[in-house]
Amino acid sequence: MLLDKIADDAGEDILNAMVGAAKGGDMRAADLVLQRIWPARKSRPIALTLPSIQSASDVVAAVGAIADAVGAGEITPDEGQAVASILEAKRRAIETVDLEARLSALEQERK
Repeated sequence: MLLDKIADDAGEDILNAMVGAAKGGDMRAADLVLQRIWPARKSRPIALTLPSIQSASDVVAAVGAIADAVGAGEITPDEGQAVASILEAKRRAIETVDLEARLSALEQERK
């Protein structure tokens, strides 16, 4: 592609020019350089105390804890949704393992 060729041919020169402009006070250049060095975080780490999840039914209490944290303003609704989706993935994994074990036991009984 043309952009790859430009990067191969002049990438280092362009980078040096941008850094030089930023050092010289060009705030737009400084902004562009800093965006590449420290991109904006899409989320922040959060700390939640959740109950141990060993079975699919344990997810109910964990989702309740998330709802409580959102309600108390400890985490945002988007953060709560993100954690809930992780819990949903864990619930599905637990159910898959449980179903596989049940199916295996039924197959053994039939033999």
